[in-house]
Amino acid sequence: MGMTARVLAVDAGNSKTDVAVVAADGTVLATARGGGFRPPAVGVQPAMDTLAEAVEQAFTAAGVTSVDHVSACLANADFPVEEETLATALHARAWGTTVEVRNDTFAILRAGVPEPRGVAVVCGAGINCVGMRPDGRTARFPALGRISGDWGGGWGLAEEALWHAARAEDGRGVATALAQTLPGHFGLPTMYALIEALHLQDIPDARRHELTPVLFATATSGDPVARAIVDRLADEVVTMATVALTRLDLLEEEAPVLLGGGVLAARHPRLTDGIRDLLTSRAPKAVPRVVTASPVLGAALLGLDRVGAVAEVHERVRTHFEP
Repeated sequence: MGMTARVLAVDAGNSKTDVAVVAADGTVLATARGGGFRPPAVGVQPAMDTLAEAVEQAFTAAGVTSVDHVSACLANADFPVEEETLATALHARAWGTTVEVRNDTFAILRAGVPEPRGVAVVCGAGINCVGMRPDGRTARFPALGRISGDWGGGWGLAEEALWHAARAEDGRGVATALAQTLPGHFGLPTMYALIEALHLQDIPDARRHELTPVLFATATSGDPVARAIVDRLADEVVTMATVALTRLDLLEEEAPVLLGGGVLAARHPRLTDGIRDLLTSRAPKAVPRVVTASPVLGAALLGLDRVGAVAEVHERVRTHFEP
């Protein structure tokens, strides 16, 4: 099969998986989408089976049976030992001659930069930050939640908002409009009723993330407690980015800081402005911008970096995903 298909790019998140097969000249031969990739919940092999459905669909459409290199950016690849386990499982599928596994946050970073250089902070359900340099050096965090020192992410913000609202209503904390807006979102009259509904699971746990936009709306309307939570998130984003820039010796030179994930991509003005202002004082040479490019593009570009593809090959792939 020779040089016809160089790279299989995989971007596998908790909720969905995107794959792309890229030819040697940068032509995207096929793409496919599959289900979420959650080895901790279902086990490594069942998670790989979900991945395989999307890969086989793309291979069939591209008319190939294997590639030179598999570039896989995977959710839940948080420690080197997890990357090794997942890389071994990918090797066993024999989709490509070589395999590289990275955390899925690297795909978002690489999608947003012309070369593998800079930092990305991603705030979706959780919060994570990675950085990279063209020489291969990276910076990252375990990003497992409070156990690894994280604060923020849609899940954490909703929890924080609920905490303040509960205390406001029963008198332990200062007054906040969140005590009305959070239960109001679910058509309930009080925080007491919302707490009961969450506890008895009349409202499923998974719906808690719906409270994050309510928090931002309440902050926009001027509520001091909601605004303080948003400001704390801005501080956290900049703290992570500054630490990553420092580790990579990028603090003293112009470097992109990409902001991704649902919470940051929503471009809430107070959050976006807060991040910009704090970066100006702590990392003045950093250039912040929201990245909206498809993460599977980042996985493809990382794969092309690995196989030494020339610039116009990178450009062709980018044009496919960002017409």
